[in-house]
Amino acid sequence: MAEGLRDRKKRETRRRIADTAVALFVERGFDRVTIAEVAAAADVSVNTVYNYFDAKEDLVLPPHQGDRLAGIVRERERGESAAEAVLRCLREEVARRDPSLGLTPGFAGFYAMMRAAPTLIARLDEIAVRMTASLTDLLAAETGAASGDPLPALVAGQIGWLHAHVLGEVGRRTDAREDPERTAAALLHLLDAIEDLLGPRVLDYARRP
Repeated sequence: MAEGLRDRKKRETRRRIADTAVALFVERGFDRVTIAEVAAAADVSVNTVYNYFDAKEDLVLPPHQGDRLAGIVRERERGESAAEAVLRCLREEVARRDPSLGLTPGFAGFYAMMRAAPTLIARLDEIAVRMTASLTDLLAAETGAASGDPLPALVAGQIGWLHAHVLGEVGRRTDAREDPERTAAALLHLLDAIEDLLGPRVLDYARRP
């Protein structure tokens, strides 16, 4: 279905507010910028900002990111397992230098801003927990796991670990001011090593018919 004019304007307004906010946060620090200042810079009212974002942290790390892993697995290809879907998605994001992985020259400033804000660090932890929990629920439902079966949570935990480890490696290399191209090459090598480490019990789990 084609996007309507109203929906497109709402999406553009949301993006403008978020982009304006992030630019201010990177320039001055997350805790030193108010919602009123974001609204003024984006040429909207404070109420409009809160119509789109429930909390200041949502401007940087939207809550829907907690469904990232479950979303990848939910849309996996035929014959593909849960872990294989996440590995493939990460490889594709690395290959296209996806900004969401931080594979852009300007990511260092954004990453430094996040690390300096305790509430954003806490939000990252919350998102990681939600990612694993939502993936556990999805795997349990799709495999018909019995109540008390530990496998969905164990596999979700392994997938959550590999995802977090890749992001952590991006952060470490960003701190070292490494060129994004070198980081991308290192991430592909890391993903191969992780896949070798996981083993068939995880790699074959929840394979889509």
